[in-house]
Amino acid sequence: MHKSLFWVYLVFSIIGLVTAWIFNGLAVMNNQDYMAAWFGTAVDWVLSGDFTIVAIAVVVFMITEARRLKMKRVWLYILLSAVTALAFTFPLFMAMRERKLALVSFASADGTGSTKP
Repeated sequence: MHKSLFWVYLVFSIIGLVTAWIFNGLAVMNNQDYMAAWFGTAVDWVLSGDFTIVAIAVVVFMITEARRLKMKRVWLYILLSAVTALAFTFPLFMAMRERKLALVSFASADGTGSTKP
């Protein structure tokens, strides 16, 4: 496993969660209108459309990669994205993917086929 890559993804995940908490908290305390912020101007539409397309691609990647690697509960990452932030759940998924890849690599290296180290 690229242990450093696991930790990089995990750090990004934590940063994504903390920034989501901070900025969503500020938005709620200031009674800001999310819909106006997302779709108020043409620039907002561009950014919102861009983010939406990337978010859909990320979800498709997460589902297909989880199936390929036989990772469980990928739906939980997707659900958490809706209530926290994709900036938290996608790097978390990538960290867990690195962990799974390491287990698969270990199993094939020792020839047992077991994914338990």
